Formats: sequence, C-alpha cells, structure tokens
Amino acid sequence: MSSIIINKATAEDLDVVQSLGIQTFSETFAEDNTEESMKKYLEESFNTEKVKSELNNPDSLFYIAWEEDNPVGYLKVNTGNAQTELQDDTSLEIERIYVKKSHHGKKVGQLLYDQALDTARQLNKLYLWLGVWEENLRALQFYRKNGFAEFDKHIFRLGEEEQTDLMMKKMLD
Repeated sequence: MSSIIINKATAEDLDVVQSLGIQTFSETFAEDNTEESMKKYLEESFNTEKVKSELNNPDSLFYIAWEEDNPVGYLKVNTGNAQTELQDDTSLEIERIYVKKSHHGKKVGQLLYDQALDTARQLNKLYLWLGVWEENLRALQFYRKNGFAEFDKHIFRLGEEEQTDLMMKKMLD
C-alpha cells in the first residue's frame, strides 16, 4: 500500500466529499437499515447544497485521506455552533470519520483520528467528543482503544428510524 496523505478540504473538494460521504456511509450502514431510510438520509445529508454549506462553514473542518490520487476516507470536525449537540467552546466534535471498506484495517481511520486530535490541540480544546451508533461495534472498539469513554446517549434519525448513539468523550492533556 502506498502512503496515505491527509489534506484539509476546501470548497473545491465538494464532489470528492459528497461522493466519499455517500459511498462510505452506504458501505457502513446499508446492510443494517432499510433502503428507504438510507435513501432519505443520503439525500438529506449529502445533497450538494448541504455539503457546500458545511464546507463553507468556518466552524467545520473537513480532511480527506488520499492514497495517491484516490480519496479513501474523510474526517469532519466541528467547533462552536457547528457542533451537532454540546456546542461547548472547549470541545471539538468528531462528526464523521469514514473510510472506504477497501481500506479498512489499513490505519486510515487512525490517521484521520490523529488529525482530529492535532486539530483539537491546535485550537486549544479541552476534550474531543462524538456520537456513535450503539451497534457499530467496529467504531466503538476503535474509539475505546483511543481513550474515549461513554458519557451519555442521544437519538440519531436515519430516515424514519430512530437509533441510539452512544456519546463518547476524551479529555486532552
């Protein structure tokens, strides 16, 4: 495997972020959810206007993992009012770390997580937090391995379905 490079995304990366988002979310969750729910969620979350607005939001940052010219994963982090829930000025939310299935187990997720950690430290944040579906055991194991602990739960809507996300945080030193 060639080396993975992480680059900050800009508005010019709209198509890459949009297609990566759709592909990786589908690969991760399609087999556990109805086709209708997936279709509705993907249309709401990855339509061009929404992705463009997120890329242009100064409180959201996107990073793309590249293997040569091939985008293989991405990270989205939020501060301030862009955070989906807590909106604590001392925290950085990891909203998404998604990696193409073809690159699972190749440390791409770890590199993206390390980028989130570096970003939090550069912004002088006290902690990282995120929400992860309680049935996404791969992600739960990854975050626990990286020092996250559960502190609450919230409901995540996927189409018409309500799912429970575990909210996790990691204090920074």
